[in-house]
Amino acid sequence: MTENPTPVILTEYTDDGVMLLTLNRPDRHNAWTLEMELLYNELFDRAEADPGVRAVVLTGAGRGFCPGMDMSVLDGASSGARPWPTEQLPPRTRPMSFPKPVVAAVNGACAGIGFNQALMCDVRFAVPHAKFAAAFSARGLVAEDGVSWLLPRLVGYGNAADLLLSSRRITGTEALAMGLVNRLAEPEDLLPAALAYATELARSASPYAMSLIKRQLADDQARTFTGSRDRAAALLATAKRAPDYREGVLSFIERRPPEFAGLGETAAVPGGSASRSEPETAS
Repeated sequence: MTENPTPVILTEYTDDGVMLLTLNRPDRHNAWTLEMELLYNELFDRAEADPGVRAVVLTGAGRGFCPGMDMSVLDGASSGARPWPTEQLPPRTRPMSFPKPVVAAVNGACAGIGFNQALMCDVRFAVPHAKFAAAFSARGLVAEDGVSWLLPRLVGYGNAADLLLSSRRITGTEALAMGLVNRLAEPEDLLPAALAYATELARSASPYAMSLIKRQLADDQARTFTGSRDRAAALLATAKRAPDYREGVLSFIERRPPEFAGLGETAAVPGGSASRSEPETAS
């Protein structure tokens, strides 16, 4: 259910704790606008605060995912206008700071800001004919939003340099081969596959543990192996004091699905006390 009859992003919630976000400007192939960006950040904020949301799937309406900034915005900016109040907006990296898993279902054109947002997701599903492009050099721009840091870590330096320097388009099939995409699915199977994956995370994985693992994946990029190992030891000690550890062990022994609390929910601790299952920020 939505508040606006034609919102630029649609929201749906499954009974298993997955929120589906659908970029909804199909007549423009879901090209990015200021209205979309503001709502995008707001919806991620809501999802983070909602213990019932345990995973997010991001896709596009119609035949495209997101081809980047709407051309009307690019045209105005290139002529000297200032239609985009970038200094008033948070960085376009919200999925990376989001403590729950985000799965992209790339159903078509994925370029510019759309390419960046797909990269910011934790896992990417795509159709074989999806078109990916880091089309910055072709517009006289640089790699935005930290993509020059993130892309080499996903596909290697050589592939990243190729994509960023050439702005060339690659298909979902090529994206899978270089590690940009995790899985391919035919168009009719793409969203069901992404939702099934997110549902499995929502049902079976500890939201608290996943939040810590996301911080490890991000923060350990700047650590040595030894630093990563030592930080993991500290986080492990913290995790073992949380109720999800006991529940994970008991559910395995009893051969039943685990019953983990959502982030922000109060969960019973074996022994009678209570603890709030919230992510710890790794330093």
